[in-house]
Amino acid sequence: MNKALVVIDIQNDITKNYKEIIENITTAIAWAVVGGVPVVYIWHENLSPGTRRFKPGTQGAELAAGLKNRIGAYLYEIQRKCAHQ
Repeated sequence: MNKALVVIDIQNDITKNYKEIIENITTAIAWAVVGGVPVVYIWHENLSPGTRRFKPGTQGAELAAGLKNRIGAYLYEIQRKCAHQ
């Protein structure tokens, strides 16, 4: 069986008040790393004019603290005007 842990859109702009959730995700990531399960991070940057969230190059668009610098992880960035495109 193939497995992977997929972490989607856990970025500063939406996780400011979710410390408990971040802790749970960090625990799951540690479990995956120890078990040899690949970790895939997917995040998006909003390219819409006048956007306030997920704006490229801002701290808000970055992965939440604690999820950064994961060696050996797969990183995918989605750049769209709308997350649903």
